[in-house]
Amino acid sequence: MDSNDFRFMDFKETVENLIATDISPNTPEAIDRLFMDIGNINRGSMAEIQDCQIEEMAVNLWNWAITNKMDLVINEEQKAKVRHVACKLIRMCEHPDASEEAIQRQILMSMKTGKGWVDVGNVALADDFFQSAMTSLEQLYSKLTQRSPTEEHVIMQKNTVERDLLKVLSYQAEAAVAEGDFQRASSCILRCKDMLMRLPQMAYYLHTVCYNLGIQIYKENKYEESCFWLSQSYDIGRTDRNSVEPEMLAKVLRLLATAYLDWDSSEYYDKALNIINLANKEELHPVGLFLKVKILLKNEMANQELFQTLMEILHFGMSLNFCLNIVKLLVDHERGSIGFYFLKIICEHFQSSEDTSKAQLLHIDMLLQRKEEMFAKEKVEEIIIGHQTGKPLASELIGYFHSIIWKQAARSFQVHNFDNALHWYCYSLRFYAADQSDLDLAKLQRNMASCYLHLGRFDKAKEAVIKAAQRDPRNIFTQFYIFKISIVEGNSGRALEAIITLEYLLTTEEQHENNASTKRSSGVMLFSLAAQFALENGQQVVAVKALENLAKYSEEPPQVLTALKCLFRLFLPRVSQMPECENKKKEMDRLLAYFNRALLNLTQLFEGEAWTLASKINEAHWFRKTAWNLAVQCEKDPLSMREFFVLSYKLSQFCPSDQVILIAQKTCLLMAAAIDLDQGRKASTAFEQTCFLNRALDLICKCRDIWNLLKTTGDFSRDPCETLLLLYEFEVRAKLSDPLLDHFLEPVWELPHLESKAFETIAALAMEMPACYPSIALKALKKALFFHKRKESIDVLGYSKCMHSLVNLLVPDGVPNTELCPMEEIWGNFEDALIFISQTEGYPEMEILCLMIKSWNIGIFLYSKRMYVSTEKWCSLALRLLNYLGSLKSTYETQVNILYSELVEALEKNKRSAFNEE
Repeated sequence: MDSNDFRFMDFKETVENLIATDISPNTPEAIDRLFMDIGNINRGSMAEIQDCQIEEMAVNLWNWAITNKMDLVINEEQKAKVRHVACKLIRMCEHPDASEEAIQRQILMSMKTGKGWVDVGNVALADDFFQSAMTSLEQLYSKLTQRSPTEEHVIMQKNTVERDLLKVLSYQAEAAVAEGDFQRASSCILRCKDMLMRLPQMAYYLHTVCYNLGIQIYKENKYEESCFWLSQSYDIGRTDRNSVEPEMLAKVLRLLATAYLDWDSSEYYDKALNIINLANKEELHPVGLFLKVKILLKNEMANQELFQTLMEILHFGMSLNFCLNIVKLLVDHERGSIGFYFLKIICEHFQSSEDTSKAQLLHIDMLLQRKEEMFAKEKVEEIIIGHQTGKPLASELIGYFHSIIWKQAARSFQVHNFDNALHWYCYSLRFYAADQSDLDLAKLQRNMASCYLHLGRFDKAKEAVIKAAQRDPRNIFTQFYIFKISIVEGNSGRALEAIITLEYLLTTEEQHENNASTKRSSGVMLFSLAAQFALENGQQVVAVKALENLAKYSEEPPQVLTALKCLFRLFLPRVSQMPECENKKKEMDRLLAYFNRALLNLTQLFEGEAWTLASKINEAHWFRKTAWNLAVQCEKDPLSMREFFVLSYKLSQFCPSDQVILIAQKTCLLMAAAIDLDQGRKASTAFEQTCFLNRALDLICKCRDIWNLLKTTGDFSRDPCETLLLLYEFEVRAKLSDPLLDHFLEPVWELPHLESKAFETIAALAMEMPACYPSIALKALKKALFFHKRKESIDVLGYSKCMHSLVNLLVPDGVPNTELCPMEEIWGNFEDALIFISQTEGYPEMEILCLMIKSWNIGIFLYSKRMYVSTEKWCSLALRLLNYLGSLKSTYETQVNILYSELVEALEKNKRSAFNEE
């Protein structure tokens, strides 16, 4: 058995298992496997299976698909796959002498399968089954025509064939529409339409198919094709008025008119009008009348003809709501004059109606839009009096009434006609007299308070705000007006309370509300207005609080940065004049917090696209320079100075890296690193010192990167930055006991630009606690002395200090450090000093005295070690140095000579021991 046989046996087993078991979550997987396998199976691969067995398998699978309720487990596409497999199996058993029943079954299965694929959008697979159905229909028709044409059964079978043929053609039309092939689709439908002479009972079916295609194409905005399908639907439908109701025909015509209208070409407006008139004859419907008015407006029909149509609407007894919608349509199409006239007729026509108030309100709205305030006010008075005397407005209209009134008040407010705005708000207030519980009443009081404030009537404004607070105390706008009145009264404490309450309401309630983001944006806006109002009225303390909240809660970086700039302008003059104290430290900490917020919002600003790049850079420059200036002012507060320099550096990173910015960045980092180093020296604990040193090292590394970039922009040979970075880094590494310190110094010894001062500093740092690197100090001091002697103009004082450090390192406490340096090398350094002294004027006398004493002490130390020859050598050196003393020579000469004589006498007694020296 070959692989095809095995494949079919697996396929057959899968079909049998699928049919035999209940629907389960694994069913879709089994269906997909069958669908994939059917393409690899043909009649030859199951030659041992009889046709009847294959047919039975196909029929069982087909029946299983249509009889089980599988909607909850498999989708329409998987159902189509099952039908596809069953139909393919049936077609494997096709042969010319098949029975009529078998052919009819094949036709049915091919049609249903093809339609299933069309419904799920796979037209390519559907076409194959439709062609198969057509072939089978031709085969069946041929068999039928071979019989006697007089037999009634044969005639009925032929009608069935034609009916199936019509359905296949309609399915092919649907498939063609899905593929965008209008020519093929229309050809199929026209062919179906020709068949209706023989199949009149199929008119309703074909009418529905065309209508559905018309709707589908209309939704795709293909108006020309949609008009064709809807026209066909109407033509077919009116041929069978027994099954197609006038309402349905009118519905088709209304959609056809709409398609012509939406085609948006003036040449189709007349067609649209004729079609809608025809639709209204079939069925008088509000939608049809509304559409007719819309078409007339689109066609720019004259007012007289338009008015006739409007009067027809009243004559047909349309509802008040419908008539009011017509009025709104007229207004929207800039036919306000005829709309207004029609509205007055409506009001009279529906005078006795319970819904007449709706028309009256629309009348008021239109009067106000036409700026006929006098007449509008009269109508408003009528509404209010009626509401208070037994003709109340319907509850659903009350909001509409207030909306009209408030819109007009807002219009007056916008043009600064505050008296008139108050007049309109008072109308609303009078209406509220019957219902004091509505929260909108608090909003009304706030609006009135705003008008009173603009008019300078502060007592009335305060009264209105108090009433608003009684009804809605937790409203942010209520608190804002309390704030404004407090500012006007000069009550800064009460104003601050209002700002604090506003912040509390904003933060505690927004998490419980659906419109939290809206409330937050409103609160932010109020903080901005509050800050401006406080500044205008000279209340700086209150303004600061409002600005801080604005910077804290705003989510718009430009707004935050503007608020922070205002805060800096308020604080900087005051802080710069403050004496050094705890209060000034607190103010500096506050300014640091402002800068950190600015840094965050500048980041967001540069990520956004709201501002131009130049504007963003200007903002960064402003904050960078301000931080720099504050750092310079913090001479007595090094920690704050350090933070301001670091912030200035961070802010400068938003600016283009030109030479000016690079120099500023280098300076900021150097200064900050120097402060960290100084704090590390003063640290009270090892942990604290380590933190400062590591922080300094981070700044040094950043500064070195900046320095390397800066050197490429010009000549900076006179800039000490590189030397400072070297010394700073050496100090950090030395105090942190870096095991790679020697490796770090390897290139340093060979640097040509370093001077003696740098090496002297290295030597000092190498021995500054907790560092202890005497070998490095020794090497550095030797380098320093070498560079001293190389100078054209020798710095005698500098040389003497450097030699002093070297001697102290080599001979601590008068005892030579032979572990650090051999005795011969120590002697050499003393001799070098003597030679320098003999050849140079101005060597400090105290330094010569120090060298003399050190030499004498070494000699005495060697004498104690019975090293008599060396003793004499070092003591003789002391005498030679004595000769170069000035005013001090007389003080030490007698004493030294006596000691030396005694030493010589002792040496003579022990001259043999000199040969025992090692």
